Amino acid sequence: MTESVHRHPIDQAAVDRAAARIDAGLRALRDDIHRHPELAGAERRTAATVARALTEAGLDVTTGVGGHGVVGVLKGARPGRTVAYRADMDAVASGEQFPGGGATAHVCGHDVHTTVGVGVAKVLASLRERLRGKIVFFFQPAEETLEGARAMLAARVLERYAPAEIHALHCGPMPVGGIAITPGSGLPGLDRGTVTLTGPDAAERAGRLAAELAGLSTVTPPESPADLERLVADIQTPDGPLARFVWLNARAGEPGADGRVDVGVFYRCWPEERHAEVRAEVARLAAPYGDPAVVFPEEPFPALVCAEREARALERHVLAALGPDTVSVAHAAMPFNGEDFALFADRLPGTYSYLGVRRPGAGIETSSPHRAAFDPDPRAIGVGVRAMAGWLAARAA
Repeated sequence: MTESVHRHPIDQAAVDRAAARIDAGLRALRDDIHRHPELAGAERRTAATVARALTEAGLDVTTGVGGHGVVGVLKGARPGRTVAYRADMDAVASGEQFPGGGATAHVCGHDVHTTVGVGVAKVLASLRERLRGKIVFFFQPAEETLEGARAMLAARVLERYAPAEIHALHCGPMPVGGIAITPGSGLPGLDRGTVTLTGPDAAERAGRLAAELAGLSTVTPPESPADLERLVADIQTPDGPLARFVWLNARAGEPGADGRVDVGVFYRCWPEERHAEVRAEVARLAAPYGDPAVVFPEEPFPALVCAEREARALERHVLAALGPDTVSVAHAAMPFNGEDFALFADRLPGTYSYLGVRRPGAGIETSSPHRAAFDPDPRAIGVGVRAMAGWLAARAA
């Protein structure tokens, strides 16, 4: 390779050629991870598989970060910025699958996310002599329990590697071949609390209070394919019905030995500033039920709010890399999902986008995460690799 080629920046054509060469191997990797799903905090085999692939590609690899997290560092041949990419690795427990699953399974797409991350690392490693800067890959455990990002941050990954920004993809129910950006939107956080009632009729009053608190919800989870289609359309509607929402569950527990009954409260809202409003509404509705103790023991888990500027830059990149009609925009948050990538996004600018995985002609339930029928189109892997490899190379330059 001549010196002039070494000095030429990475272009999308080079990325596409490198991605094409490894596409079959990446699909096989995804199938392997898919056949061996591991719950949050137990991603031993997946982490070992990722570490082996990154090491073979020539990255500097550290394992056991924040549990089973893996960090791979790719240093370009020329100076530049440091940018990070995050992929989650854990599978979904049976109780978190809808309308109800059997065993632990990759029905949230983390097997695809992991494979895309490995693919991006491999593509850019093959172009290392033309790469500026440094790319740091965070393969995160325990996203489903919202513990993995916090654990990796506690391991001081941001201080150690000092990325200027961070990026991530998540499978979404959009057509394969495209990506949905999230400028100014993202995903809601969550909040939990307890209302404790006392007295001889506490159980009866707790049931009534739980029903009244549930009435604070402005949205209901989708049950049918038509509901899912409507949800996806609403997400892509500017200033639409999901511009503001509350989704709240309240459940009365069993009476304790002392006659006390707890009503558990779990909710998500948008925008994030509404947490104080919802807490106040819970207290207001509970007040007539005697002398209740209303406790929210922790600060709400933060919402994922994506930066406008970086998302729009990604939009321009994807259109140039993948062609026209490959970008859609999520103007609103999905009410029923959360993401601990929020903890990274609170610390760094970056992007969080949806990788379209819906097969042509397939029902929307096959591309909606946490659905038992989830069956993403494998061609999405190559789309994600091409888009993100070119994007990260450009951001690090």
